[in-house]
Amino acid sequence: MAGIFFGVALAAIQLLPVPHTNPPWNASLQAPDAVIGMLKRACYDCHSNQTRWPWYSHVAPFSWLVSRHVMEARRRLNFSEWEAYASDPETASHKLGEIADQVSSAKMAPWYYRLMHPEARLTLAERQKLIGWAMSTSTRLRSSD
Repeated sequence: MAGIFFGVALAAIQLLPVPHTNPPWNASLQAPDAVIGMLKRACYDCHSNQTRWPWYSHVAPFSWLVSRHVMEARRRLNFSEWEAYASDPETASHKLGEIADQVSSAKMAPWYYRLMHPEARLTLAERQKLIGWAMSTSTRLRSSD
């Protein structure tokens, strides 16, 4: 009886809508091609409007978690809206500093994301390149301010 109830409940929650949006985006981030490639591979699924929604993002309750995670990640940093940060060098510099901090501490990409997305695993050399770009660009923005 409990199994039937569980099965019905699992089927019913599939009917609850979950947003899978990819709003229009502007590719205004200026960075070397290698850096853009790393960002797209390891960051853009959550931190841009170019999210690739995997199969499990359409299956509740995982869909709720993935959607919430992407919306929160976009709120904190959205590469598709970089132009808004770039219009204020102080904001852009702060965002770049946060990128460097998160990458150097290995908090990004989170372990659970890397588990399902091996392409998001950055090598030490890739991490260093990304951190170097973020820090040098941040320094340049602060000095031009």
